[in-house]
Amino acid sequence: MDAILFLIFAAIAVACAINLVVQKHPITSALSLVGVMGALAVIYLLLGAEFIAAAQLIVYAGAIMVLFVFVIMLLNAGEEKKPARPSWFAKILGVPLVIAVLGLLNFFVQHGSPDSTITFGEYTGTAKDVGRALFTTYLLPFEITSVLILVAILGAVVLARKEMD
Repeated sequence: MDAILFLIFAAIAVACAINLVVQKHPITSALSLVGVMGALAVIYLLLGAEFIAAAQLIVYAGAIMVLFVFVIMLLNAGEEKKPARPSWFAKILGVPLVIAVLGLLNFFVQHGSPDSTITFGEYTGTAKDVGRALFTTYLLPFEITSVLILVAILGAVVLARKEMD
């Protein structure tokens, strides 16, 4: 049953990711990204990582996407211009590149070590350990990241105001 659910939500994540790239309007792309984040949260639940699934929904699908939509609306993106190159140029180059990436992924999946585990210092991955690591060892990078996001939003506001004047 887990394999069937995994395949269903993996297909949803891939479909939303393709829709994210294909869409021409930024708001619909942002909503497709929310679909990807939701499908990833379900996949984390299937893997038994309830804390990461909740953090995925709350932090990424909730807070970060609200910021994305806020910045998109603030910048007031207009119509996109037609590309200088014809679309067949991208299709001709895109197909071999997609085949190459899928071949590399297949190679790494087939030849990956099944007993390899990712270690994160002395932390095991429970909510208590993640919280302890986040607010002790990794507090400074966490706060620097939040300040960088705030500066990026302020920069978007300043750029949007200059274009409006």
